[in-house]
Amino acid sequence: MQRIAIALTAALVAGAAPSAVAGQLLDVAVIDRATGRSAPVYAHQGRLYVAGAPGERYAVRIANRTGARILAAVSVDGVNAVTGETAAPDQTGYVLAAQQSFDVAGWRKSTTEVAAFTFTRLADSYAARTGRPDHVGVIGVAVFREWSPPRPAVMPHPRPLARADGAARESQSAGADPADAPAASAPAETAGGERPPRRREQIGTGHGERERSDVAYTQFRRATSAPAETIAIYYDTRANLVARGIIPGTAPVSAPDPFPARRFVPDPRS
Repeated sequence: MQRIAIALTAALVAGAAPSAVAGQLLDVAVIDRATGRSAPVYAHQGRLYVAGAPGERYAVRIANRTGARILAAVSVDGVNAVTGETAAPDQTGYVLAAQQSFDVAGWRKSTTEVAAFTFTRLADSYAARTGRPDHVGVIGVAVFREWSPPRPAVMPHPRPLARADGAARESQSAGADPADAPAASAPAETAGGERPPRRREQIGTGHGERERSDVAYTQFRRATSAPAETIAIYYDTRANLVARGIIPGTAPVSAPDPFPARRFVPDPRS
């Protein structure tokens, strides 16, 4: 039996900016809340990265690309953003209606309040302060389609009786239909993201100030036990991303020039 998940309904975001990461079912962007802009995303060795700085508040914008409801389980630093549990895909998430968007702006404290996501020192991150520092530096979204009951099989109409005189039967049967029923659609393919390697990042996500964020409970039954799509965005300071070669086109760190002026040796100052 499929597990029935209780999820949180999300409100529409007016004037949502283009998403930074486009999935098949869901778009995800990291929003600088001071400017309202999406953080630039850098691809490096099969991963996606954004830069942050301590003290900046951010939100994870999720946007449903489909014409049906989906559930998005959001994790930050390996922690479920709604329940605070060590994150797993089958946990509570946000339910988005068709073409709906929502800004996940913090750790969910109730149906009316969150504690803001804030970039901070790793030691001050919520994950580290709750004894879980091993996966600091990554934002994840596991996306599920909604289960729908199968359509009843279409039975073919009965064929007319054959004539005793042996005359052609099928050509005189105005109501004859194809014998085969329509084929059932194939189940959606599932894809899972690889677990990130264990490493310590320079910044994490803190448990910031409380702010208003209204949601409500709803029921959602997952179509599959595994996510239909998983999106991961890694983050670090800009300086660290430059040093690791993730942000391209950055001027190299200045080095001493052995011939800066190319002139005769002056007398030293007294």
